[in-house]
Amino acid sequence: MLGKTPDPAGSGRTKIAGLKDIDILVGIPSYNNARTIGHVVRAVEAGLTKYFPGRRSVLVNSDGGSSDGTTDVVREASIDFDSILLDHRKGGFHKLVTPYHGIPGKGSAFRTVFEIARELEAKACAVVDADLRSITPEWIELLIKPVFEEGYDYVSPYYMRHKYDGTITNTIVYPLTRALYGKRIRQPIGGDFGFSGRLASFYLDKDVWESDVARFGIDIWMTTTAIANGFKICQAFLGAKIHDAKDPGADLSAMLHQVVGSLFDLMEEYAGTWRTVKGSEAVATFGFVYSVGLEPIQVNLEKMIEKSQMGIRELAPFHRSFLPEDALAFLHDLAARPDRGAFVYPDAMWVRTVLHFALACHRKLASREHIIKSLTPLYLGKVASFIIETWDSTAEEVERRLEELCLAFEGEKDYLIERWNGKA
Repeated sequence: MLGKTPDPAGSGRTKIAGLKDIDILVGIPSYNNARTIGHVVRAVEAGLTKYFPGRRSVLVNSDGGSSDGTTDVVREASIDFDSILLDHRKGGFHKLVTPYHGIPGKGSAFRTVFEIARELEAKACAVVDADLRSITPEWIELLIKPVFEEGYDYVSPYYMRHKYDGTITNTIVYPLTRALYGKRIRQPIGGDFGFSGRLASFYLDKDVWESDVARFGIDIWMTTTAIANGFKICQAFLGAKIHDAKDPGADLSAMLHQVVGSLFDLMEEYAGTWRTVKGSEAVATFGFVYSVGLEPIQVNLEKMIEKSQMGIRELAPFHRSFLPEDALAFLHDLAARPDRGAFVYPDAMWVRTVLHFALACHRKLASREHIIKSLTPLYLGKVASFIIETWDSTAEEVERRLEELCLAFEGEKDYLIERWNGKA
């Protein structure tokens, strides 16, 4: 185990004995991930060995107090070099297992990784989720190489996902982030990222670590902060992301609240930036994009529609405080439709709906928490409508359909700007 002592000034920076001038740092935040983290650690070590021989590297497990032996698995996990035809490393590979401090959450775990990266003067960094079942050594090359050899500061992941996985990303986060900041980062809340040492230091100096970013929202915060501050960004195709995917009709209200809340907070912080952006542009993509087999996702469509319609009816009096009349009339009609085939939430109405939720938070027309939480049944309605429309569509057809939604968001940018600036 590598030695570490707390900074006597209490800044939270970690002093690590015997390590300096690290080339590559890979962080793995964890909390009770003993079942999966061993595979992740071995994939990271194999990737560093195969693609960055001779480089000094460190794996940092930033743990949130696991009680299932997660940290022991990290310490004990190792690869069999002979069985996978790899030479022993010529550089140096180190593991550091450390608890993170502060507000419980993924953001606080990332903060510890950023602190250690700055302390060790790491040149290129990555973070990967502890519960990945599909990570391969190639992921490490794809996340690190654009930073280490191509001069990029931020590498966002690009996965092939089931057409009904990532519905919050597909219906809100990707199209709105793209419309606001003009970069086509397909998975801005993907969970696995590469970044430069200087960007890690920039993140650390932002005053967000006692806010909800420390609990949730760290992924969209990292992506948006990098884009809005002019860092050089790209994305890397990683193949399939196999994880414990959720039925989009299940209770995702907490995640929706966290992610959308962060998205709206960032709109406030970077209003001066996004109001000047017109259209969107592709970003460089590393890796070979290919189709992959994906695990099926079970969808309870009837339950999703029932929850949407009930929520719309119950929240109608509250929504009257900030939604325009045409949106209210549409929602009233949607909540009354008995026929599943007639359950349609058009893109144009969905875009206006989301924008008015953002405007309501901006104008403080009601409790911010209540505003965002009241989006849940409308989101379920949009997802249900999308599923009905694309039930027989291929993944490629769904992607083209999502492109239409993105263009609808971009087309309403002037509508948002005018009202953000004070127009009724």
